[in-house]
Amino acid sequence: MTNEKHIRKYPIFTEEMKKDYTILIPTMLPRHFKIMIGIMKAYGYKAELLENMGPDVITEGLKYVHNDTCYPAQLVIGQMIDALNSGKYDKNKVALMITQTGGGCRASNYIHLLRKALEKAGYGYIPVISLNFSGLEKESAFKMTPAILHRFLYAICYGDLLMNLVNQTKPYELNSGDAEALADLWTERLTAEMAKGKVSRRNAKKNYALIIEDFAKIPKGGSPKPRVGIVGEIFVKFSPLGNNNLEDFLVSEGAEVVVPGLLDFCLYVVYNGVLDRKLYGRNKKSSFLYKFLIKFFESYQMDLIKAIESEGSFNPPMPFHEVPPLTEGIIGMGVKMGEGWLLTAEMIELIHEGAMNIVCTQPFGCLPNHIAGKGMMKPIKEKYPEANIVAIDYDSGATKINQENRIKLMLSTAIISEDNRPIFNK
Repeated sequence: MTNEKHIRKYPIFTEEMKKDYTILIPTMLPRHFKIMIGIMKAYGYKAELLENMGPDVITEGLKYVHNDTCYPAQLVIGQMIDALNSGKYDKNKVALMITQTGGGCRASNYIHLLRKALEKAGYGYIPVISLNFSGLEKESAFKMTPAILHRFLYAICYGDLLMNLVNQTKPYELNSGDAEALADLWTERLTAEMAKGKVSRRNAKKNYALIIEDFAKIPKGGSPKPRVGIVGEIFVKFSPLGNNNLEDFLVSEGAEVVVPGLLDFCLYVVYNGVLDRKLYGRNKKSSFLYKFLIKFFESYQMDLIKAIESEGSFNPPMPFHEVPPLTEGIIGMGVKMGEGWLLTAEMIELIHEGAMNIVCTQPFGCLPNHIAGKGMMKPIKEKYPEANIVAIDYDSGATKINQENRIKLMLSTAIISEDNRPIFNK
């Protein structure tokens, strides 16, 4: 009897496809992903970031994905099918890429939902690539080699830095659009560098200093704005598609946005490997590897923090090693599904950084998010009475106007921290 696991039930991305197939990547963190695409090009892959938005995306998602399925899955799958329907691409020369966490969250199953949706839409012949760090989908010709992973780490650092500087500059810029334009310019430059394979830690530190210097030169003015943090499920937290352009809305309402970076989530995932040893006595060798990776990732984070502190105009993020202890007495470190304890820790981190006002973004029905996010609001407020937190559900049935009205209500009592000073006065 033939072993079922060797029966191929879906198309595989092959080495031959690498030459002329375009890999379509859904949007989540546009700047981060564009730089990552530059890295992929350096390794011979053709890739493009999808930026199609609008009602057709969710319409296509609901057409092919059950409406009780995670909202981010509906959006990602809807965006891909909408792009295929656009006529922009040769459907016989495209592949789709989707991330798999390898954890207990439904995100690990998106790839199967996508393949099922493609079959229903008549695109079952299009290969789907899994971007994962857990050894899943081993038959694919797309491999996450240590060299690619190392370069992706630089892309994450660059993306986090640009996001941080844009958010601190945008509310105070005298010429509207200066921060976004400068970030676009640097994104193009860094993407080109990555595509040419120009990567080194020394070069990265040099770029950090130049980027920060450029943002410091942007003319700024005005009084301090209330700092508003964004936390939540990773897709709706970061993606303009997932949160209805939340960052732009907050800025238009007179807020300074603070968003913990993607590197923190990566460190959280690695840190959980160490916790598995501590809490459950799992593989000792793996624990040593995770400890090494934490030190390695944190050293790159400290390069960013030191560069920001050295210039002096902007607020650096909190070092990751200071984040886990913030959860003590509030949530257990064994809460690791989805964003788990990190979501709670990031809310407390924001409060410590003067962002007393927090929007907790959560897909409707996302159990880990409701427990570690909305469920932790009461104990956080008991410990930090000044915290001003609102939980916002994002779903295909939720209206943008209701979401914005709830956020406006939170902003009506927004707190400006005494420690928050306009960056141009430093």
